[in-house]
Amino acid sequence: MTRPLALAFALLLSCGLVSACGLTTAPSRNVQGDDSFESDVRAARSLTESFWQQRFAAAGRTYQPITRFIPYSGRSGPSCAGEPAVPQNAFYCPDGHFIAYDRDWLEGLWNNMGDGSVYLIIPHEFGHAVQAQLQSSFRLNIQAELQADCYAGGTLSGLVSSGALRAEPGDEDELLLNLEAAGDPTDDWLDPAAHGTAAQRQRSFATGYDGGVDAC
Repeated sequence: MTRPLALAFALLLSCGLVSACGLTTAPSRNVQGDDSFESDVRAARSLTESFWQQRFAAAGRTYQPITRFIPYSGRSGPSCAGEPAVPQNAFYCPDGHFIAYDRDWLEGLWNNMGDGSVYLIIPHEFGHAVQAQLQSSFRLNIQAELQADCYAGGTLSGLVSSGALRAEPGDEDELLLNLEAAGDPTDDWLDPAAHGTAAQRQRSFATGYDGGVDAC
């Protein structure tokens, strides 16, 4: 029987380490007969934008879909405000309102760490697109990154609650281990490239998952 994700995340945070708790659950795409990296990427994009369109509409706002969703390989990606794309990365570019991702890198995560990587990274980047539309301001880069993690958790929770995604055994560890792997090695909030430590990123994601995007 699938364990509720909110309970699992709360348990994880009380235990401290992913491996210490032996948790086993997370989101899985609701795609019939198409279990592939490409289908997960398409679903993560379309479901995330649909979620935010509904959220903006409920608040009396108009959500502006991204203009492009660009896969690239290595250093072949699009530039953003004059800065070149880098390998093994995904990013939102406010100058052009688009999202780009290193396809080889993301597919490698999908193969090695499960489909949770796609349903974490893509909603995270859409979180930055939402910040741009809401004209959110932050003193430090890490604040924007942790809120994007929180938005990803809130998005995922909303999609699971609505039935657009289905939680299956094993998925929860995928999400939390992806966050652990993506965490900064040190807690340096003044680093302009800081995204947060593993614990900080897991906590922010759990806040969004448990409380929805309004908790972010």
